Amino acid sequence: MSHRHRHHRAVGAAVAATAALLVAGLSGSASAGTAPAGSSPTAAETLRTDAAPPALLKAMQRDLGLDRGQAERRLVNEAEAGATAGRLRAALGDDFAGAWVRGAESGTLTVATTDAGDVAAIEARGAEAKVVRHSLADLDAAKARLDEAAAGLNTADAPVWYVDTRDNTVVVEAIRPAAARALLAAAGVDRSLTRVESRTERPRTFYDLRGGEAYYINNSSRCSIGFPVTKGTQQGFATAGHCGRAGAPTTGANRVAQGTFQGSVFPGRDMAWVATNSSWTATPYVLGAGGQNVQVTGSTAAPVGASVCRSGSTTGWHCGTVTQLNSSVTYQEGTISPVTKTTVCAEPGDSGGSYISGSQAQGVTSGGSGDCRSGGETFFQPINALLQNYGLTLKTTGGDGGEEPGEPGGTWAAGTVYQPGYTVTYGGATYRCLQGHQAYAGWEPPNVPALWQRV
Repeated sequence: MSHRHRHHRAVGAAVAATAALLVAGLSGSASAGTAPAGSSPTAAETLRTDAAPPALLKAMQRDLGLDRGQAERRLVNEAEAGATAGRLRAALGDDFAGAWVRGAESGTLTVATTDAGDVAAIEARGAEAKVVRHSLADLDAAKARLDEAAAGLNTADAPVWYVDTRDNTVVVEAIRPAAARALLAAAGVDRSLTRVESRTERPRTFYDLRGGEAYYINNSSRCSIGFPVTKGTQQGFATAGHCGRAGAPTTGANRVAQGTFQGSVFPGRDMAWVATNSSWTATPYVLGAGGQNVQVTGSTAAPVGASVCRSGSTTGWHCGTVTQLNSSVTYQEGTISPVTKTTVCAEPGDSGGSYISGSQAQGVTSGGSGDCRSGGETFFQPINALLQNYGLTLKTTGGDGGEEPGEPGGTWAAGTVYQPGYTVTYGGATYRCLQGHQAYAGWEPPNVPALWQRV
């Protein structure tokens, strides 16, 4: 049997095997996230879109031009779209070329493929199909070559590059076109894969001022807590790497002794974590508007086009959308990759703060350009990579998340960060990860079909 025939048999089998999980169009209704009694939980239920607090919904309404119902339906649709895209990514294999949502309520999911023979399988899932020239794997490989080449170049005048799945290309944003050409030439990337765009501002880190909830480094500079975490019995928080180096002491917003940086990476990545003393307790919350607690229930990564909101003490709650997942950005201090590019604004004082989509943690503020008066862009360090790098467990409202479940066992383990395509065993069966997330007790593969597919 040829590879092509095997591929299409696999696609057809995957569609048939999960027919009961189809999203009937993604336009959504008020009950789109509700599963019938006794059935598997929907993606919206798994990701607790109902846990989105009023402050976050209000910010979405203001910044995305929605009413309350539209904001709620958007979160439901984005959760379902992520799960559907994950299943199709697994089914399409090497043909997969990316996925994104669009519309005021994220009611349309588009999945790209390099093979027109996949269109029927994509449409059977309620998604729109787009046939393109380059696979996501090819675009990611080209972007990786740019990352490698950038290590030996001054990229201050070509400070941003990323994979644009919607346009099926790798984009380099440049202040001087010659700088983009130099980067592309050094990387040896086929120009048919790329597009150069003009930009006028250089991104910067929002350094030493507070974001979500303030803390001070060496009793001097200020940054913000990203997300509370644990490492075994040790409590602490995740934040941006440019805020402090390992060994630097911190104090809280109240100037009470707080903790010490345990690890910090910047540039290259922009990640760090602080271990706190016994006076401080990690809670599963982000500081919201008016001092409200915004609960965190997980860390499932949002797709391109999804809504995302940021908490910062300088500018409060602001929302926008995820524009690119696999981005690189050059600051004065060096290049950071990969980061997520967004349309959310920020200003000095918002550095290190929390990005959240619904109730799912997304990352910590790295930097950007513009401001919240005229508009801008920001980049965040994805939280799952940070958790994985330091062996941390995100504090969530679903429990402490660090306990291993009992039988039936397998290779799946709570606290592990899983990426799409990763396989585990659990209860004698094999499962493939559909969406990147950190695993928690209660999120065993059979319980969360939005995140795991039995193979």
